[in-house]
Amino acid sequence: MSEFDITSVEPLDEAELDFEGALRPSSLDEFVGQRRVVGQLDLLLKAAEMDSRTPDHILLAGPPGLGKTTLAMIVAHETGRALRMSSGPAISHAGDLAALLSSLVPGEVLFIDEIHRMARSAEEMLYLAMEDFRIDIMVGKGVGASSIPLELPPFTLVGATTRTGLLANPLRDRFGFTGHLEFYETEELLRVLTRSAALLGLEIPQPALAEIAGRSRGTPRIANRLLRRVRDYMTVHSSESAIDAVNNALALYDVDPRGLDRLDRSVLTVLINRFAGGPVGVSSLAVSIGEDAETIEAVVEPFLIREGLIVRTPRGRVATQEGWKHLGLTPPANDPTLL
Repeated sequence: MSEFDITSVEPLDEAELDFEGALRPSSLDEFVGQRRVVGQLDLLLKAAEMDSRTPDHILLAGPPGLGKTTLAMIVAHETGRALRMSSGPAISHAGDLAALLSSLVPGEVLFIDEIHRMARSAEEMLYLAMEDFRIDIMVGKGVGASSIPLELPPFTLVGATTRTGLLANPLRDRFGFTGHLEFYETEELLRVLTRSAALLGLEIPQPALAEIAGRSRGTPRIANRLLRRVRDYMTVHSSESAIDAVNNALALYDVDPRGLDRLDRSVLTVLINRFAGGPVGVSSLAVSIGEDAETIEAVVEPFLIREGLIVRTPRGRVATQEGWKHLGLTPPANDPTLL
């Protein structure tokens, strides 16, 4: 067999995929953080089990990487039901949703990620499916068209969204429970990383894990991703201490002590150096760094605002004194736009 035979690589790929799955907790007891949502879900699922009924439909809302998909998997696991997974962009018309719903088995959990991006015609079909467990299939066109009702087995819909405001009110109101996921505290991320390091078989002291947790932007997905990069670095540079490996690995991947990456710093640097700290519109920022305006608004800006490095004003984005200091710069004295 050749050294570069693809069959020699496949087992490693499968092992990596198995590891990715192993990082996800399989029960509410294993799930770290989000105590309020976990407690509410636990009550909802236990009550449904005691009443021998299908749990109510569940909407999970919050920024990416906080555990919405994991919680959907846990709902299926805790109830002992099958799980069907799809996404809003994949349901581009009502026929896609009809095919998906008609193939469900009784009690199945249907997870739709980014449910706010589902086609409007499919969304309207979902209203009746969620409420009465049936859909109406239109046959024919024009005057001769007729509606055929199709009964559906009871199921639990788990919807996930990063933008609750884009959900139509009739759809949002049909969910029996809405859980709002919040960013994690550093101590919670440290618990996530401790568990993940144990699964990886990594012996990393708590101070080194705490350093990773502090740069993870309050997001478990980012924390686990950084941990894997630290694992890679420690594999190649095995002679370095754990804390040196963490600092050097994160520096290599452009993650600074506050969790800002290259794109975050580019936005902050351009805002201060090119626009004197603002105010400036997001479109001008996007053009200046060669990035899409939507990416800045959805990915970069929320984190910089949460860290207190920039603020939104009616006239545009403005760098705060903390933002200037983070880049090692002295903010202008007596500048009324600085906060």
